[in-house]
Amino acid sequence: MKRPSASGTAQHVVQPHKQALLKRLNRIEGQVRGVARMVDSDRYCVDVITQIAALRAALDAVALQLLEDHTHGCVQGAIKSGKGERAIGELMQVVRKFSR
Repeated sequence: MKRPSASGTAQHVVQPHKQALLKRLNRIEGQVRGVARMVDSDRYCVDVITQIAALRAALDAVALQLLEDHTHGCVQGAIKSGKGERAIGELMQVVRKFSR
């Protein structure tokens, strides 16, 4: 996948944990379908909310792994190549979004 970086140039993104992330996302997709079935079958609200909390935690875990990979890969590389300020700025924007 090519995407513009903070510097505006296209870069190829290599996900070191791609297979594990895809496996987690597929599991999350199944959990979402399960929650939809719970709502459809009029399950107890607290049980549905509990499953939604589990989904949020699972998504947060995926996001944290991606954030860690981005920091060790893209940000570290940008710092080494003298483009650290932009990369750190972009990283902080993402951290702010994630922490809301």
